[in-house]
Amino acid sequence: MKAADQKPGALPIEGNLPALDGAVQWLNSPPLTAQALKGKVVLVDFWTYSCINCLRTLPYVKAWAEKYRDQGLVVIGVHAPEFAFERNVGNVTKAMKDLGINYPVAIDNDYKIWRAFNNEYWPAHYFADAQGRIRYHHFGEGDYAESERVIQQLLREAGAAKVADGLINASAEGVQLAPDMNEVQSPETYVGYQRSEHFVPETSLVPDKSTNYNPPSQLALNDWSLGGQWTVGSERAISSAPASRIVYRFHARDLHLVLGPATDGKPVRFKVLIDGKAPGDAHGTDVAPDGSGSVTEQRLYQLVRQPGGVTDRTFSIEFLDPGVSAYAFTFG
Repeated sequence: MKAADQKPGALPIEGNLPALDGAVQWLNSPPLTAQALKGKVVLVDFWTYSCINCLRTLPYVKAWAEKYRDQGLVVIGVHAPEFAFERNVGNVTKAMKDLGINYPVAIDNDYKIWRAFNNEYWPAHYFADAQGRIRYHHFGEGDYAESERVIQQLLREAGAAKVADGLINASAEGVQLAPDMNEVQSPETYVGYQRSEHFVPETSLVPDKSTNYNPPSQLALNDWSLGGQWTVGSERAISSAPASRIVYRFHARDLHLVLGPATDGKPVRFKVLIDGKAPGDAHGTDVAPDGSGSVTEQRLYQLVRQPGGVTDRTFSIEFLDPGVSAYAFTFG
């Protein structure tokens, strides 16, 4: 038996499941309470729809919800927004439909449930037993076999008959396909000045004012820069003229960028280059081989997926229309 397949030992009691009140709305369900969930095993998944790490765990969470629903498991998503546009319930509803999420989701725009758990992470999974006690938690991606073993153990403790022994084989593709993390040498990078790092030249970043930027001709690994006319706000940069661009020197299989269209909702066309050329077979799911694409909604866009060996590459994206909002780079 591989270590990853071993059954969990005795699970400690980490505290009681908080009340789950304070959500501004519930989707796929009337409001749920910890008291009403007594007798059920509960998995609470803190997520937000533009978070790449959350997106990569979803195939597992969805599969567990399906497999163990009839044996007494209730999966609850708690959607806690990272960016302002993720507070829009319409955006979350569309994302859930696109992602095939049909279990209950609490819209935690005021972070009341987040704070009740003293949570600090996206994604975060909390596992509660039928008596309403938290017995296990996991932050971030990975350890899926151990998490599923915990579900099985808590269902058995609750008296469920015929709890399946095997582990799910989650099918993940596109953005949700997990990377080899040893190949990911570029960090999550925020474009807004509040959490911006590795912007070059650092002295040229002007907060909250439309400014013309010229990127340097050479970038060191994980440095990035702007070109053209941009207004850099606390959580995003907005292009204020056509032909504005962003460049980033990265090392990863996948490059993603959280983007939103112009404020009037009109799509913003773009062109992606890798090392100055069209991406070809290294294009992401939101880009054609010639590098073309468009920003049509507020979400994470996969712009690069390299099919072969991973090396340092220079990425650039030029927005052919004004008004795009750029929030954060993530890698996989």
